[in-house]
Amino acid sequence: MHKIFFIAFALLLSGTTYSQDSTVINLKNSTENIIKKEVNDTCMVNWKKGGTFNLNLNQGSLNNWSAGGEKFSFSINASSNLFAFYKKEKKSWDNTIDLAYGIVQTTSLGRRKSNDRIDLVSKFGYALNNKLNTALLFNGRSQFFNGYSYPKTKTGTDTIILTSKPLTPSYLLISLGLDYKPKENFSLMLSPLTARWVVVRDKSLGTFYGIDPGELLKSEWGAFLSANYRVTIGKNFQYKTKMDLFSNYKKQPENVDIYWTNNISASITKHINFSFTLDMIYDDNTKNVDAAKGPAAQWLQLMGIGFSFVFGKN
Repeated sequence: MHKIFFIAFALLLSGTTYSQDSTVINLKNSTENIIKKEVNDTCMVNWKKGGTFNLNLNQGSLNNWSAGGEKFSFSINASSNLFAFYKKEKKSWDNTIDLAYGIVQTTSLGRRKSNDRIDLVSKFGYALNNKLNTALLFNGRSQFFNGYSYPKTKTGTDTIILTSKPLTPSYLLISLGLDYKPKENFSLMLSPLTARWVVVRDKSLGTFYGIDPGELLKSEWGAFLSANYRVTIGKNFQYKTKMDLFSNYKKQPENVDIYWTNNISASITKHINFSFTLDMIYDDNTKNVDAAKGPAAQWLQLMGIGFSFVFGKN
């Protein structure tokens, strides 16, 4: 009797254990089925983010050098380009910001600014077809620190004149138009409806940028064109350019304002980079640093080898 009872108890315990193990296994499988993704169940990555950072340093010194030259010179230029692109179905939102600052220190001239830039572009688009979008664009351009011009007196002595301050001037632009993008590396936006403002924080500097005396703001309505192009040659060489054109309906629309920037870069090693920048600005409302002359094109050219860091998906 006891043996029969013991055998029955053992069978019952074994069945209960097997039932519990089966339950645990079923729960585990159910959990895995919930977590596991199907092959076709993929979530689109709507954002693409990244950027670059560059730092160039140059230093030189002379001591008892018969050929002459600066006893000491030092320059530093830092720049960064950041981007965040969003795309989902017919909607897109492209955001870029270019930041740059550079100084030059020499024995005879002291410290002077060689570069200073803030350039933010945000463009929202809605696709009409695979090459053409309706687009709303915002652009803001300014600088970080004070800027000076150094005209010479009749005796040849350098003078110092304050020409800009942090965020003075600032150029703000809102544009509604069509954006033609036949390829990923080229876009052309054309807008007949564009509002632009020139803003200063110091009234004494306003007239230098075409703002009426005593005012802090000048508003303009006009047409706007923006062309962007980039190309990569081989694995290490890249060229980027952007040209913005603006025509003011209110005053002399034939005098088109131009903002054109070019950058050539080449990777020497993973973190050593050669870069060449050439920028041109023309605005007939901006006074020439040489007061005796009329409006003229402004040119900026920088070239150097230095540290480079790339992050995100370029």
